[in-house]
Amino acid sequence: MGQTSIEKIVTRYAVGLAPGSQARAGDIVTIRPKHVMTHDNTGAVIPKFRAIGAERILDPTQPVFGVDHDIQNTTPENLGKYAKIGSFAKEQGVDFYPPGRGIVHQVMVEEGYVTPGSLVVGSDSHSNIYGAIGAVGTPVVRTDAAAIWATGQTWWQIPEQIRVVLTGALPAGATGKDVIITLCGFFNNDEALNSAIEFSGDGVAGLSVDERLTISNMTTEWGALVGMFPFDQTLREFLLERAASFESRSGEARFTGADVERWWAERGELAPDADAHYSKTIELDLSTVSPHVSGPNSVKVMRSAHEMQQEKVRVNKAYLMSCVNARLSDLEAAAATIGDRKIADGVEFYVAAASSLVQRQSEESGAWERLISAGAIALPAGCGACIGLGRGTLEAGEVGISSTNRNFQGRMGSRDALCYLASPAVVAESAVRGYIAAPEGDDRQTRGSCVVLDAPARAGGAQEIIEGFPERISGRALYLPLDNLNTDGIYGKDVTYQDDITFEQQGQHAMLNYDPSFQSIAKSGDIIVGGRNFGSGSSREQAATALASLGIRLVIAATSGQTYKRNAFNNGFIVLECPGLTDALAARFAGEVASEVRTIPAPEIEVDFRGGRITMGGESFTFAPLSETAQELIVAGGSEALVRRQLGSP
Repeated sequence: MGQTSIEKIVTRYAVGLAPGSQARAGDIVTIRPKHVMTHDNTGAVIPKFRAIGAERILDPTQPVFGVDHDIQNTTPENLGKYAKIGSFAKEQGVDFYPPGRGIVHQVMVEEGYVTPGSLVVGSDSHSNIYGAIGAVGTPVVRTDAAAIWATGQTWWQIPEQIRVVLTGALPAGATGKDVIITLCGFFNNDEALNSAIEFSGDGVAGLSVDERLTISNMTTEWGALVGMFPFDQTLREFLLERAASFESRSGEARFTGADVERWWAERGELAPDADAHYSKTIELDLSTVSPHVSGPNSVKVMRSAHEMQQEKVRVNKAYLMSCVNARLSDLEAAAATIGDRKIADGVEFYVAAASSLVQRQSEESGAWERLISAGAIALPAGCGACIGLGRGTLEAGEVGISSTNRNFQGRMGSRDALCYLASPAVVAESAVRGYIAAPEGDDRQTRGSCVVLDAPARAGGAQEIIEGFPERISGRALYLPLDNLNTDGIYGKDVTYQDDITFEQQGQHAMLNYDPSFQSIAKSGDIIVGGRNFGSGSSREQAATALASLGIRLVIAATSGQTYKRNAFNNGFIVLECPGLTDALAARFAGEVASEVRTIPAPEIEVDFRGGRITMGGESFTFAPLSETAQELIVAGGSEALVRRQLGSP
């Protein structure tokens, strides 16, 4: 059986594979990525790095540091944290981009760190964005970042492979943002959950690199861990343009035009084999994509922008910002949409470029001035309101429309606000009219299909138990009857970037954004049972450690976010997947679920790790047994302890 492009790239960056071996979906491999990006969370990675006994970063050219999330926060504490990051970067010889340079994902592309055929990771859930450059871009967590700093490598389980075939061409008014909104809203039954996506088809050629960056970025919201486009003529021209810009300035040129042509000549080596295995093939006819809006408060719900325009859904705030849609083409599209009009009375329209380079380009093109003249409120190049930090966040009762990538409840401000996602053009038109509207385009009936090629169920079975790992764990189940319970709900944004909150204190903040009554119901020793895609969303590891701090023994879910699961095991916390148990509790507590109770005390359960079986009363449910690698992480107390052993540290 052949390999997919993603499997070929992972094989290239895998460490310790036997000669002739090939990395395949499902394999747990050791990888040495080309680069690892950290942003504001660098401040939290540094103590992890030191805690494992490391003093010097093994390869200073591998990490890239930047700050972009909380740059409007000018308190002495935050400025002090940024200063420490900058000082550490200088001490270690690592590239560092200070506040104002821009969102680090954008900088990674602008500065040439991401190249076709490379494996680039980031301690941020939107690291999928690097797939637009023909690379495997995927998120890791803070503990992984510390391990990579110290040893150059970490572990990764290769996701299932999915081919997404894009056919046809986008009609007038439809954009790359509408493509990913349609993929999230049309294929909204977890078709792409925890997968690695390869985009293909004749429709790819008609998408600009900016549009591909948007689509790859938001494959995260679709549930995927990788969203990669092929290395084609469009990308080749983009890279040649970047190479020319490097050559025209002083300083390091990370690649040249000759490099680009060499990669182009070798691109066939990383093309998918004819007999490569994909678990699904998803097709979308781009000619049937039209301006759509996600939400409110969910990317799985989409509605036609023109349909909503008839209802005149009032908006209080509009946003043009973030790593998904704040590039030059986005700002120019918004400026062209607004024209000579003004922002509607009662609407606050916030604009932030993805980087200082993008802002300078938009100023030179005149787009920036047109936006500001229309009444837009300028914010510095960074994340800001996208992550609910700084000026302009949503207040209780408000409605916002945003070009950002997430509209989870409470993500951009109050959990009592409503947030919709749309393209820059739709956001700009809505800001001018004062209600959700589209400037052009028409309604079309989306055409797409999903063919499942192979999805074998994993059954329980005998599993060897290593010394120190428990054969059984029992406790009261706490049933949380919600699919897609995201990390914002488990551990809120207000405390995520407060690095002075200790592990012991984290438990006090667990689940407050999901259910304020959770803290009074939960007890030490409980076992959480969640729905599907538990722990989706951002890569904040406190969403796992806060539950451990509270005394939760483990989490069992129908399915779980791969990044969340990684965070958990990296911190010595167990996450299992057992859809049968979830379905049984859903049936048992259907009445309470219907009344929107969010935390339900359930019967005692016992988890048998040797047999891969969970019992509840007279019922029994199987799960895939934990591998010895996973057990080792739990016994050691997480990956930091394992890295200490590699370094010979006490």
